[in-house]
Parts: sequence; structure tokens; C-alpha cells
Amino acid sequence: MENQKFKTTLEKVTLDNANEAQKPLLENSQKQMSMIPNMYSNMVNSPGLMETYAVGYDRFRKNSGFSPVEQEVVFVTISIANGCEYCAAAHSFLADQVSKVPLEVTDAIRDGKEIPDVKLKALSQFTRVMFEKRGNPSPQDAAAFLEAGYQEKQILEIILALAVKTLSNYANHIFGTEVDDMFKGRTWTKR
Repeated sequence: MENQKFKTTLEKVTLDNANEAQKPLLENSQKQMSMIPNMYSNMVNSPGLMETYAVGYDRFRKNSGFSPVEQEVVFVTISIANGCEYCAAAHSFLADQVSKVPLEVTDAIRDGKEIPDVKLKALSQFTRVMFEKRGNPSPQDAAAFLEAGYQEKQILEIILALAVKTLSNYANHIFGTEVDDMFKGRTWTKR
């Protein structure tokens, strides 16, 4: 019984059945991405959840000080740590196709193996530390991150990424969100 997981009975929201609070959020997704991902169709059941996610995600992408490659390392690391099959697939796809993360880096994170790039390894490890220690890294943990060439401000950006991915990962758990066809080539299964 303990392994059973709650799945919501809430339905996906579409542009056809969206209310006045949901519709602009879905329209914005359609405009920006030329699609409405399954995750958004589910999350928008709570417009506050969807809007908070979208704003935080946008701020992280634009203002974190991390390169697109580093951003995906952070997002894939968190999605794997949270066991979110949807976001692991989506961010692996984005890593491959958009951010151009070396395949061996993304696959190492997905497979729990050593990352071949020293700086990206330090970033992934520190992100994992922040996840596992609930935002309480040791001075040694922070020193390893900073010695790899990152800045203290970027610790706050990892906190933002953790918050954003917690919103999406937990919503995906509750909905059992189906991976969009676009991302299926990078399907990942929690072990």
C-alpha cells in the first residue's frame, strides 16, 4: 500500500475549455513554444501554480548567470533527483536540441555516473547537495562550487531552479503527466 501514489482526477485544460484565468497562460505558451505541453495543460488547473512556475522559470533562464548548458545541467539534475520522468525527458531533449549540452554530460546525470566535464560536474554536484541538504550546504560544499568558477549569487539561482522544478515535478507526479511526443526520444524511467 505504501508504494501506491495518489493521482488527481483533474482534467487537462485546453484552450477550448480554459476559464478566463487559465486561457492567457495557455495562449502565452502556445505563442512562445508553438505548442501547449501536457505539463502546462495540467498545471494550469491552478493558475497561481502555473504563473509562479512561468515567472520563476523565465527569471532563471534570463538572469541566473548560468549559460544555457549550465541551466540544463541544473534542471536535469533536479528533475532526476525528484524522480520526475516528464521533466527528465523534456530537459534532456532541450539539453540535446536547444542548449547543446554534450550528450555524455546529460547521460551521466540521467544514469547517475560521473560527469566528464569538471566545471559541470561541480555544478551538478552542488545542485544535488542543495536538493539533498534542503538548502543547507556545508562550507566545504560551497567552497567546491565556488572554486569551480561560480559565484555566491548563483547559489540563490540554484534555489530558484529548485523551487521552479519542485512546482513542475510535484505537479507532474500528481497528474502522472504523459511525456509529449516531442520529448519521448529522451524518456527516462525512475529506478
